[in-house]
Amino acid sequence: MNDNDTTVAELRRMFAEFVARRNWEQFHDPKNLASSIAIEAAELMEHFQWVRSDQLGEVREDPKQLAAIREELADVAAFVLAFANSMQIDIASAVADKMAKNAQKYPAEKYYGRFKA
Repeated sequence: MNDNDTTVAELRRMFAEFVARRNWEQFHDPKNLASSIAIEAAELMEHFQWVRSDQLGEVREDPKQLAAIREELADVAAFVLAFANSMQIDIASAVADKMAKNAQKYPAEKYYGRFKA
């Protein structure tokens, strides 16, 4: 599987099947899943806690660190998918809607190369 040939729907189904086979739906309410997203995101952040920006290249080149970061990112993504399943939110349309709002809020001609107006 890779990003180029796997749909969000396929990922959602894969995670839903994983959860169903273990009868974990009973634990996957929106509050627990939102908490899990935050917890896993914090675990991802730990890998960068004391890393300076000029050291990020070293992190990317370290196979052991990259593997651990990859796993934490997968955990975050898995819980995002489970949350979307629980709340019946279409991720693609939610992202598209948010990007349209962002484009209005941050027009490229005004914010090109900067984050403040």
